[in-house]
Amino acid sequence: MAGRFAPSPTSELHLGNLRTALVAWLAARSTGRAFLLRIEDLDTQRVAAAPAVAAGQIADLAELGLDFDGEVVWQSQRLSLYADAIARLDVYECFCTRREIAEAASAPHGDSYRPYPGTCAGLSDAQRGQRRLTRPPAWRVRAGGAVQTVTDVLAGEVTGVVDDFVVMRNDGVPAYNLAVVVDDIAQGVDQVVRGDDLLASSPRQAWLTGRLGAQVPEYLHVPLVVNSEGKRLAKRHGAVTLADLRASGVGPGTVLTMLAHSLGLASEGEAVNSSELIERFDPSELPRDPWVAPSH
Repeated sequence: MAGRFAPSPTSELHLGNLRTALVAWLAARSTGRAFLLRIEDLDTQRVAAAPAVAAGQIADLAELGLDFDGEVVWQSQRLSLYADAIARLDVYECFCTRREIAEAASAPHGDSYRPYPGTCAGLSDAQRGQRRLTRPPAWRVRAGGAVQTVTDVLAGEVTGVVDDFVVMRNDGVPAYNLAVVVDDIAQGVDQVVRGDDLLASSPRQAWLTGRLGAQVPEYLHVPLVVNSEGKRLAKRHGAVTLADLRASGVGPGTVLTMLAHSLGLASEGEAVNSSELIERFDPSELPRDPWVAPSH
């Protein structure tokens, strides 16, 4: 039994990342699970300085009193696991561009999610051979329009149609939806805590978990942290990292109190440490709405 936190080493952790990490740590520690740290560094174009950035992220977690068990796992060192998983799946080559998919599929969800319409699912060998001459293929798993329901601690039951999603990008990089499932299975992760922007991907991942012969984990998707304009928090919104906040006179202890208060685990200004919060933690009582981060 284990929970995990799995940041991408693209930049310093901001308040939104830290808040999710705190919930993930509390969820694991309060249920006697191990808490694992995984660095999702597969996108080499975005993570050129991954070791240094990851070291900073680990230091930030430690400053808030969030420890983890075992060695840090790096996705870039696990490529053979992803290849083995793909070899066990019914997959096919896809030559579609994002624009072509957008033109062929609607997006009724009000976000960027567009189910794949199956354009390349029935190509002949000759057609695939011809298209390989002009564009390297991505690989998609054949889901057959499966319907998958997951249960989230806060959102309840979430049902989605599983499209033929990408498991290997056309640059040879394993796709997020594949890698995260393979890693969770390999690491014994049965509790997944993350931002609720990823809730819509849960049916896909739960379905894939089943296809790979494992049990679907428990899900807890935490509402996002937003700025005063209601936009998802980002570094460009001001002092939102531990380093920025420290420079403005706000130390890690105050940040922990701020995060705990936002989760209903501490009163405003109350000095707390991470261990104290374990006894107060009840995931079913967490706020359901986004938290507006204070400006500094």
